[in-house]
Amino acid sequence: MNTMAQARVPADTSIDHVTITPSILYFGTPVVLLSTENEDGTFNLAPMSSAWTLGQVMVLGIGVEGQTARNLRCRPELVINLPAPAQWSAVERLAPLTGRSPVPVDKRGTFRFEPDKFAAAGLRPEPSELVRPPRVAECPLQMEARAARVQPDVSGGFLIVEAQVLKVHADPRIVVPGSQHIDPAMWSPLIYNFRHYYGLGAELGHSFRSQTPS
Repeated sequence: MNTMAQARVPADTSIDHVTITPSILYFGTPVVLLSTENEDGTFNLAPMSSAWTLGQVMVLGIGVEGQTARNLRCRPELVINLPAPAQWSAVERLAPLTGRSPVPVDKRGTFRFEPDKFAAAGLRPEPSELVRPPRVAECPLQMEARAARVQPDVSGGFLIVEAQVLKVHADPRIVVPGSQHIDPAMWSPLIYNFRHYYGLGAELGHSFRSQTPS
């Protein structure tokens, strides 16, 4: 959190909270671009922002009616690409597109079918090493993975995907030299915060378990 944000929201535990009912709960999570394989051997690219990790497993929440869900049910290979903040406009170009034709009923009027998502976003595919879907060349972090478990969430409107990460590719500029560690001073994920795009602010400190202390 930057100084301006700290000034807007002071650390005051005596404040009276208000009860609200947000339409969404995207309270600041990384954006990822998922590349998956379509039935005809072409590839789909879709943005999503419900992703977190457990060790070498990435847990993803995706819409049940999208092309990504259809692909992963049948073809479990994927690449989880993490864009940098400067790439938010490419992500937004993907946002109103769907790889499904015909467009699902609940997406009609808002989304349109696009068979070549890479071209539409202005992004370049590059071959993966262990899976068929390509990586996004412009993304500083790319994780080849395989969906080990795909199941509906409790609402029935989403799928929970547990993806085993097989190989991580990183821009060398964000890696601590001579190590296997991402340099947190050099890497900033693109954050989707209540439908607005952000990067990270200045470092506030680090965990006692950090292997890359400032």
